[in-house]
Amino acid sequence: MTEEKTGNEDHDAHPNDDFETEIEADVEADEAEDTVAASEGAGFRGAADWQRIAAFGVLPATTLALTVGAGLLLWKYVARDAVDTARTESVAAAREATVAILSYRADTVEADLTAARDRITGAFLDSYTDLVDRIVVPGARAKGISTEARVPAAASVSADADHAVVLVFVDQTVTMEGSAPSNSASSLRVTLDKVGERWLVSGFDPV
Repeated sequence: MTEEKTGNEDHDAHPNDDFETEIEADVEADEAEDTVAASEGAGFRGAADWQRIAAFGVLPATTLALTVGAGLLLWKYVARDAVDTARTESVAAAREATVAILSYRADTVEADLTAARDRITGAFLDSYTDLVDRIVVPGARAKGISTEARVPAAASVSADADHAVVLVFVDQTVTMEGSAPSNSASSLRVTLDKVGERWLVSGFDPV
């Protein structure tokens, strides 16, 4: 009786061992799957983090490049507009100043040329004043000389915000008391400097 009982116990023990083995295998498989999933999740999070960092790094750089580009375009536009304005204003100032400097009447010569000095600056103002006071005014009064200047054409040679050169073409009629008027044509290289809000003549050279 004892042997049969022992045999039955041995026989009953094997199924339990197999069941426990299966459970352990299932647990190990689940743990392996969790490990793989965790590894894959970490890899995905790492890729996502890298993409996010890359995006946050690239976007500011792109924005900065666009901002700098827009700033350069704006600067070029403003600079070009300033040059165009300088050309227009300096040509107009050169035309008006040339007429004022070269035109006077015998009976009002001093007042005429004193007014013209308001359009001149720098060293040229000194030389022009000296010429007017020593030669032009006395000669006009003594000989009854009057002159009238006209500017049929003028063109900008160069211009920036505070300096310009203009080529001026002049027709001039000179009348002397007791003589017929005489006409002449000439061209002048007029240099101008921006003084405050005005373009003033700083050079007046025959070409």
